[in-house]
Amino acid sequence: MVVKKGLIGLFPEFSPMRIKYKDIFDMKSFYEALHEWLLEHDWINIEEDPSKDTWETFYGERIGQGGLKEIWIRWRPKKKAEGAELTYYLDFNFHCIALKKTEVVKEGRKFKTDKGEVELTIKAFIEKDYEKGFQRHSILKQILDLFNRRIYRQVLEERKKELYQETYVLQNFIKQWFKMKRYLPYEETKSFFTSEAWPSHLKEKKV
Repeated sequence: MVVKKGLIGLFPEFSPMRIKYKDIFDMKSFYEALHEWLLEHDWINIEEDPSKDTWETFYGERIGQGGLKEIWIRWRPKKKAEGAELTYYLDFNFHCIALKKTEVVKEGRKFKTDKGEVELTIKAFIEKDYEKGFQRHSILKQILDLFNRRIYRQVLEERKKELYQETYVLQNFIKQWFKMKRYLPYEETKSFFTSEAWPSHLKEKKV
C-alpha cells in the first residue's frame, strides 16, 4: 500500500493508474485540456490561490540528440470532500520521451504538433483533516483509533469509493482525448475538449 506522511493511500490494487501514449499529439493542448477538466471538477492548486499557477510542483527538461526532448512534470491538486472533514489529493507524474515537433495534415490544412511518448501516472490519496483536532487534545488522541474503526469507518469507505470513481472518470477522459480504446459500463457523451491526438492506426474518414 502507498503511504505518505499525513495521508492514507487508497486502492493499492488500482493505484497508481498509468496511461501511456506513443504517437502524434499536441502536448500543450493535452496539458491545457487536463488542467481545465480538473478545474471544472473543483480541483484546486495546492496553495488554494487561483492567482498563482502552482499546479506544477516540478518541471524538468533535457534535450538530446536531434533536439529530442525528455520532460518530467509533477502536479498535486487537491479537493475538499463535500460534507466531511477530508481532503482528496491527486499526484500526477508526466514523463515525455523523445518528444519532437512535427506536422499533420487534416482536412487539407497543415498543423504543427508533437510526436513522441507520454506516460502519465496518477495516484489518489485522502487526508483525514479531523485527526488534527484529535491530535491536539490529550483525551481525544487516545480514542482516535477507535473513532476511525468504529464511528467514521463507513464515511471513510464511502469517500474512498467516491474518490476512486472520480479517478476512473478522469482516466477515461484522458483515454478519450488520446482516442484510446475504453470499455465503459455506461454510454459516453462527446467530450467538450477537442482531441488533438492523431493515432497512426486511425485514419480520417472520407466524406
